[in-house]
Amino acid sequence: MKIPMQKSVVTAAFAALSLSAFAQTDSSAFYLQKGLDEKVKGRRMEVVKNLEKAYAFNKANLQVVTELGNAYFAVNFLGKAKEKFMQAESLGDKSAATCKQLMNLSFNMRQWPDAVKYAQALKKADAAEKTDYVIGRAYYEQEDLGKAIPALEAAAKDDPTNGEIPHTLATAYTNMQNFKQAIPQFQKALALQPANNRWIYELALVYYGINDNPNALKYMLEAGEKGYRKDNEYTQNLATAYINAGKFNEGLAVMKEVLEKRPTDLGLLDMIAETCYDASKYDDAINYYNKILAVDEKKAEALYMMGMAYQKKGQTDNGRRLCDKAIAMDPSLAGLKTEKKMPGGF
Repeated sequence: MKIPMQKSVVTAAFAALSLSAFAQTDSSAFYLQKGLDEKVKGRRMEVVKNLEKAYAFNKANLQVVTELGNAYFAVNFLGKAKEKFMQAESLGDKSAATCKQLMNLSFNMRQWPDAVKYAQALKKADAAEKTDYVIGRAYYEQEDLGKAIPALEAAAKDDPTNGEIPHTLATAYTNMQNFKQAIPQFQKALALQPANNRWIYELALVYYGINDNPNALKYMLEAGEKGYRKDNEYTQNLATAYINAGKFNEGLAVMKEVLEKRPTDLGLLDMIAETCYDASKYDDAINYYNKILAVDEKKAEALYMMGMAYQKKGQTDNGRRLCDKAIAMDPSLAGLKTEKKMPGGF
């Protein structure tokens, strides 16, 4: 029987499509196997090249997609890795392994909402998985401390040796100015990582915030001893800690060291002058107020305080004249008269 030409053409077309599909499947399987062989040899980029070819021939093969995601992750192509694991998820892979990869990738890429989403999916896939730290840290980074703190507290129970957990809790409490609860968390973190000079420095600042001057100085010094960078910010804070703790000479010495590097820093000059004044070193105070006025002659408060220093030395008339001149420049300084309790009832 003769087959009609039209039917013959259609049959041939279907046959060609079927052969093409089989060929593509075979090619995908071929390159998948090559990729797996290269993986055994540890040749990571060759793994990627072969798996990309396998993927080009069959984009719906779950094994190819998953292996390509793992290959991208192995060479630190995190964005591409996440894309492939998300595709695996869309192909029906809800396994704990895939959820964990997506959770870790989202966390490492600082994609916090996705980190929470996949951490919750991982917990659903495997209740034994520990996800509280990822969830707590993700909420912390999004400044949702109400959700972050309970998750981090649960994480601390699951993993009591991870110093990052109490440190994140300490920072969360500090951000709310809840220093009372921050301090025990800093202490827990430092018990686990006693050499962490940055955390020590942060604890010093917390003690400064609650006016616990002895501890502020103690931890400021310890941070420096353990390698915290002694830049100008650290040095000025150290000087302030010394002064607040009543160690004026040590504080002055530190500030003078900084001044050598920043000779016209008005804020620093003012700190030194005020420290000298408070320590009853009036000649030194006058000297530094003069330095301020040499930089900016319109600094009325420096002129006023110089007048105060002169009066404290007993040079009342000269001191009053300078104070009056300063008040003429800035009338608001008149309010300092009572605060400074100037001699002679001025």
